Amino acid sequence: MLPAVTFSDDQAEAFDRVAAELLGMGIDLADASLSPRAEGRAAVLAVVGKAGSGKTMLLGALTKAMQAAGVEIVSGDYEGRRRKDRRTLAVLAPTNKAASVLRLRGVPATTIHRILYTPVYDPQYERIAEWLTGQGERPVVEGLTDQALDRAHAFYSQVASVPGALAAAGLRGSDFIKGWKRREEPLDVGFVDESSMLDERQFDDLREIFPTLVIFGDPAQLAPVGQSGQMVFDQLADSRKLILHRIHRQTQDNPILDLAHALADDRLGFEDFERIVEDTARRDDRVVWAERVDSDMMARSPVLVWRNATRIRLITAFRAAHGAPADDLLPGEPLICDGIELPLKHRKKRIDLEARGLIKGAQVIYLGPGTRPGFAKLHVIGAEDPQLSAASIIKIEKPDEEEPFIPHAATMGAAFLHGSAVTIHKAQGSQWENVQVFAPDLYAAAAAGRTEAGIPLWKRLAYVAITRAEKRLFWVVRNRLGRPQVPLGISDLRAAAPAPLRLDREEGFS
Repeated sequence: MLPAVTFSDDQAEAFDRVAAELLGMGIDLADASLSPRAEGRAAVLAVVGKAGSGKTMLLGALTKAMQAAGVEIVSGDYEGRRRKDRRTLAVLAPTNKAASVLRLRGVPATTIHRILYTPVYDPQYERIAEWLTGQGERPVVEGLTDQALDRAHAFYSQVASVPGALAAAGLRGSDFIKGWKRREEPLDVGFVDESSMLDERQFDDLREIFPTLVIFGDPAQLAPVGQSGQMVFDQLADSRKLILHRIHRQTQDNPILDLAHALADDRLGFEDFERIVEDTARRDDRVVWAERVDSDMMARSPVLVWRNATRIRLITAFRAAHGAPADDLLPGEPLICDGIELPLKHRKKRIDLEARGLIKGAQVIYLGPGTRPGFAKLHVIGAEDPQLSAASIIKIEKPDEEEPFIPHAATMGAAFLHGSAVTIHKAQGSQWENVQVFAPDLYAAAAAGRTEAGIPLWKRLAYVAITRAEKRLFWVVRNRLGRPQVPLGISDLRAAAPAPLRLDREEGFS
């Protein structure tokens, strides 16, 4: 049986095309049956469409149909023993935040990094996990009571998540991970969301791992830096691209998406577009014509800008408004991971940090100093196990100063910039309930007359920025910052589960 959802015509056609491709690979969605994968065959399909065309709905329906056919989901959870005849699906996104957006919509997604690299588990974890998944006997684990094991088993019988079952027993899966290694054997089927963010290297890595790959992307977004405005799906033949033209009916009463799609009008200039934004704001409170930036909102939802100079000025103003000291961070300040600063000989540690969610562009909240010099306690937004302590190099840039202020610095580790304002490029793949777009920067892009792939750059920037908003869009028209109404804090963040068997590890170097 096909999934009981109402598709538009182009969605139905795309579903059927993907289903036909999967049938050729031994997965029959219509009859919910499986046969062994044919060795040596490979296929890549792209499903492309603008915001509101139903890409995520289609991805979710295909995932449910795959599960109904008996395909196993491979995620950041425990994979278990490999069986020669098993068929698998991994649903991937480039960032933790993008993966968490899918999970909130019921799609079991994880990050590309979490699939490219696999954990090496402690034997105790293997024994517990194999028992929970029906592949082993009930274990005897020192320090873990029968009652705790019963709680874990009861949880797993309701929700098939090994980390969740361990949490019910008072444990964390990450406490049993001894390290990470590059995945050596290929998987089966991969669905990749937000594929406009993929660069050529990531695309090659995915094609190496997945014989069947379906990528979902938005052609109106910004291409990765250094790819001349092209996205990886642009290189596919037209016969391998499934285009969703129609805006799905659930989105037709969405003023935010209406603004995004208005940008497709070739005749529309920046001033004309701002009048549309202003008119929309008068009749619908989901769009706000804002005279100033909301500093409270910046703590969890960054202001989106085009220029780095604007980003740094807004960060400086945010910290001053919240009374942040010149020589330290306040708990609750937002950060953005700017990569891992480690020499090549520490490749294993790099993999450890990336697998925990500290990948370039990850959004992080500073919780406080770690117990060792140079370490910081962090909450990684969107990660499945979000709280950790890591060797950190935190850089606070200041206007008109070449060198950033560094309140926390390990000799090597994860590097961070302040995250209360970010460039629109870095915001791709993320969504927030409320989004502030700094319109003076988009005006500057329009005045510069720059284009990308034949489209005015300001329109691409505006499209990406606007479509980051889930519920409310704030179009900020003046270079002003409002005073905060509440102090910075961390009470809104989920507390980490206790781990009685082991002390929490600190990710980094002594």
